[in-house]
Amino acid sequence: MDIATLYNANINNITIAKNAYDALATAFGQHVEAWQREVADRLGASHWTGDTSDKAQAEIRDLSTKLQAARQEISFVSRALADAAEAFAAAQSHLIKALDDAKAKKFEVAADGRITWDNEPTSANYAGDGAEAAARDISKRITDALNEADHSDGEIAKRLNHLSHNATSGTGLDAGTAKADQDAIAALDQAPPAGTDPNAVKDWWNSLTDEQQHRFVLNHPDQIGNLDGIPAVTRDQANQIRMARTKQDLQTQLNQLGPEPPKTVVTAGGIITNPMYSAWKTLHDDAQEKLDSINTIESRLNGDKLKARDGRPAFLLGFDTTGKGRAIIAINNPDTADNVLTFVPGTHARFGQAPGDIDKADEMAKTAAEADRTKTTATIAWVGYDAPQNLVPEASSDSYAENAEKDLARFQTGLRTTHEGAPSHNTLMGHSYGSVTVGFTMRDLRPPVDDVILVGSPGVGVDHAKDLNIDPSHVYVCRGSEDTMIKNVARTGLAFGTDPVADEFGAQHLPAGDTDHSHYWKPGTPPVKAFGAVAAGKWAG
Repeated sequence: MDIATLYNANINNITIAKNAYDALATAFGQHVEAWQREVADRLGASHWTGDTSDKAQAEIRDLSTKLQAARQEISFVSRALADAAEAFAAAQSHLIKALDDAKAKKFEVAADGRITWDNEPTSANYAGDGAEAAARDISKRITDALNEADHSDGEIAKRLNHLSHNATSGTGLDAGTAKADQDAIAALDQAPPAGTDPNAVKDWWNSLTDEQQHRFVLNHPDQIGNLDGIPAVTRDQANQIRMARTKQDLQTQLNQLGPEPPKTVVTAGGIITNPMYSAWKTLHDDAQEKLDSINTIESRLNGDKLKARDGRPAFLLGFDTTGKGRAIIAINNPDTADNVLTFVPGTHARFGQAPGDIDKADEMAKTAAEADRTKTTATIAWVGYDAPQNLVPEASSDSYAENAEKDLARFQTGLRTTHEGAPSHNTLMGHSYGSVTVGFTMRDLRPPVDDVILVGSPGVGVDHAKDLNIDPSHVYVCRGSEDTMIKNVARTGLAFGTDPVADEFGAQHLPAGDTDHSHYWKPGTPPVKAFGAVAAGKWAG
């Protein structure tokens, strides 16, 4: 499909055809109900008996079944047309938005999609700095919109051809055929619930046609974006749709809050903090932090940092802004990577702080590539749990780690389930309270990982590395000499079991130098180089 065809398409004509089929289905349904009421039911209540009666009633039942099947098949045509209108409207909207953005940036878009712009700074049509990156992004969006329309066109055609064959061949009058078609329609609208085993999710996803999968991404991204067992590329597509919608909602929330109220008010008792200001600030700061985080994540996903990150793509594997929010971002595709590292951050982790965790994942992807340039390593920032937001009392509680165990273990299983080709070498890493979460998960649920890294850890709920259900030679610990936060935790008695860096814990030690609690991922330092080497399976001690 070309730009002009999609841009000028009258989607309303499909809706008109759909409405006509709705009317046909309604009228036919009324005839079927009248038949059932006036013929089948009356005959059944007639007390007519004998061989002839048995044959007649059998014929009537068979005809009733065929009429009901035909009624369903007509409704399936209507549904296919509704799906077509929705899919084409979405593709057309995406194309128009891309073309509008191109116009706003003073780009010229040719009929074949080629984009040109004025590079002369003194020109009135000068496209400005960054034109090349912006043009690349818009070109991709145009191509994606056209591919989206082509895909929908082909898949809707398959459905309509199938229903046409059913009608002309008579197979559509079979109850079994109608039931199979009904099941296929139902599968378009309901994914397995959250928490379903990733292997079952994968089986369900693979049972769908390409068109059904595509519709789920477009129409039900909320059902599959966070679902373990769905391929990484698909989750990314679904979550980017969800994130774009959430971005609009957050901006609307900020606009509706209005201007900042006065910070103080004068009362009979003196000047006090304005309660309206306090309420406004709480809502404003939460929405603004999440919006800022979305903008940063969008920038990384859209490739604005690609040059700085050596061309490594990012994938949004999880997205949720309710409460403190959650985000799961992969650097490189974990489904195709040779090595996969999942990083679990600790106290203060939340959606609004996710960009900093993405930077850590980016840095580890870089050092893993330096450790082995023949292999690809995906690194994942897993802000996929409700982390404690303060040291006391929250970070001293087991509950945050315990509540995260099932989700983290299922995510690790999902990485194995959707991985393509030979099994990847998988590492699970936790920093600070994130290491508590990793330790509890390893101890209780045995997720399928090859190595474990515990960074700046206050303990992991066990007294020896072997209690993590993995060979202690594959458990690595790292703590800097200036990590006074963890040293203080140990002195207060709030640690979770034996100190992981103690000799009696039995883990392997990674170099940390004089790193403090927050700078293990500082570029070029021994810790982050060691993390990359372990992730790449190249750590030699």
